[in-house]
Amino acid sequence: MAAPRPTTSRKFLGRLSLPERNYVADALRTETLGGVLLLIAAVAALIWANTPLSESYTSVRDFHIGPASLGLDLSIQHWAADGMLAVFFFVAGIELKRELVAGELSDPKAAALPVIAALCGMAMPALVYLAVTAAGGGSTAGWAVPTATDIAFALAVLAVIGTALPSALRAFLLTLAVVDDLFAILIIAIFFTNDLNFVALGGAALGLVVFWLLLRMGVRGWYVYVPLALVIWGLMYNSGVHATIAGVAMGLMLRCTRREGEDHSPGERIEHRVRPLSAGFAVPLFALFSAGVAVTGESLTDVFTKPETLGVVLGLVVGKALGVFGGTWLAARFTKAELNEDLAWPDVLALATLAGIGFTVSLLIGELAFAGDATLTDEVKAAVLMGSLIAAVLAAVLLKLRVRTYQALSAEEERDEDMSGVPDIYEQDDPAYHLRMAAIYDKKAEEHRRMAEAAGASRDDGDSP
Repeated sequence: MAAPRPTTSRKFLGRLSLPERNYVADALRTETLGGVLLLIAAVAALIWANTPLSESYTSVRDFHIGPASLGLDLSIQHWAADGMLAVFFFVAGIELKRELVAGELSDPKAAALPVIAALCGMAMPALVYLAVTAAGGGSTAGWAVPTATDIAFALAVLAVIGTALPSALRAFLLTLAVVDDLFAILIIAIFFTNDLNFVALGGAALGLVVFWLLLRMGVRGWYVYVPLALVIWGLMYNSGVHATIAGVAMGLMLRCTRREGEDHSPGERIEHRVRPLSAGFAVPLFALFSAGVAVTGESLTDVFTKPETLGVVLGLVVGKALGVFGGTWLAARFTKAELNEDLAWPDVLALATLAGIGFTVSLLIGELAFAGDATLTDEVKAAVLMGSLIAAVLAAVLLKLRVRTYQALSAEEERDEDMSGVPDIYEQDDPAYHLRMAAIYDKKAEEHRRMAEAAGASRDDGDSP
């Protein structure tokens, strides 16, 4: 009888490769700053909408501007939701393309865990919402509201509480958010598309073909692509398909693989330039004109008593945590993936709870789901804010319990004693690294020997008459 083949297990939340670590660090650095600005914008919107200046907030938010002849006479709030968020989804499209061709999602085995976790992390909140609304006799239209994770807001929470997650946890959170964005895009495209204008949709499709051909021909110049992107966006908006889909489509068309002699692919270069605009301006502007809801004792009571709003809160706080953690545990169980020995399953639970912060896309879907009911729209927005706040507080508590472990792991990842510019942990298998470290230790030993001799000479001098 043939001997059984040994089963090989993969490492879950193991150390990233150096290029992937650097990419994740760069991406999350910008997102963290954007998250802080997003938090400031949300607070500013709440203050503006709950002070004697609330009428001016409504006037500015509902002020219309744009060419009516092109079907673009939109309110400021619409420009922020349909226009500014197209930039956000453009960056999301580039992130998704890069993950598919060069990141965690390029390896089907490595991609299984975050994809299953993201899918379960979207399905469970939807099921929780549907269960609550079915029990309370509420509207099921908002089932998709609690399914989204806001990576920028989650990182802002980490920045506020001062928790430096190890790169593997940060990468897992980023991959979760990328997959989350993909399915949020599909939900918006499939379930929130109005009556189609096939002429405008055909024009948008033709514009995307031209965009793709120009990229393949190697044509360069923002003055070519920006006007074309605006035309595609305008046609997509008038087609009845949500205009942000245009941003995703164009992001997915960019090449994100490096050719010989390239330090960065075109997609990486454009993402590096556009991400600050998305994180630092587009998303905070959307938050400023979408998060401004009136907060009173009665409205807060409604959040926990109405089935639609309670479904959103429980979907974000309970559904997300159970979905992401349960999906991750089941996927690891059946794929025989071993958890990194430096981490523990409570770390995954903390991350799953953090994923319950659903802000930008949740607010957008809330506006789309209850577009005909302004009162319920504002109540659902308040539920998104409350659910995200509760998830943030719970995640902060769970993360603080392990903060010393995270600090030690992060310090080890950043340690660079030989001053080579590459963390030592990535050089341990390099013979040249050990030669450099031996030289450093020899130099330190020599310095200590000289200091000891000098100290001894000083004592001798003091004892002599």
